[in-house]
Amino acid sequence: MINSVFHDLYEKYHQEIYQFIYYMTRNRETAEDLVQEVYIRIMKAYERFEGKSSEKTWMYSIARNVTIDHFRKQKGWKDKLFTNFDWDRQAIEDSQPIPEEVAILNDDIQALYQCLNRCTTNQRSVIILRYIQGMSITETAAILNWSESKVKTTQHRALKVIKKLMDDSSGKEGHRFEKIPLERK
Repeated sequence: MINSVFHDLYEKYHQEIYQFIYYMTRNRETAEDLVQEVYIRIMKAYERFEGKSSEKTWMYSIARNVTIDHFRKQKGWKDKLFTNFDWDRQAIEDSQPIPEEVAILNDDIQALYQCLNRCTTNQRSVIILRYIQGMSITETAAILNWSESKVKTTQHRALKVIKKLMDDSSGKEGHRFEKIPLERK
């Protein structure tokens, strides 16, 4: 029974969980390793899952905790959380990159992701969950174990930071970001 449930969860959410961790770590191998750790924790904890939230929300909470634990184990983990990602040195090795990697090749989208990496970890988590993973405010609050009000406030601040960074970048480099939607209901 548990193997069937586990298989269903894996099939249903594996790609989303992987993408979430990948966006947080910006490293394919690390994301793959952490996804394995997520599913190990899911298997160990599934019998204690009380259904107070959806399975998806519960799994994202585990994924976020696994990712934060990973950063804490790293030497200088705080620096790694706030260091800008070097897009020029990031190689896409798969012959078939995930759709978001293809989008990153666009200069405007690349600039947006660079701005995202300059946000705090909480701001980045909210933006990834809300805009990239398509979670609702309620789902995001459950995953982060926050109030909906805190999610909204953090989202607002993150969008403000991103907009300012993009405006600054636009002024310096002449990029146009008008086509990139930053508002989400």
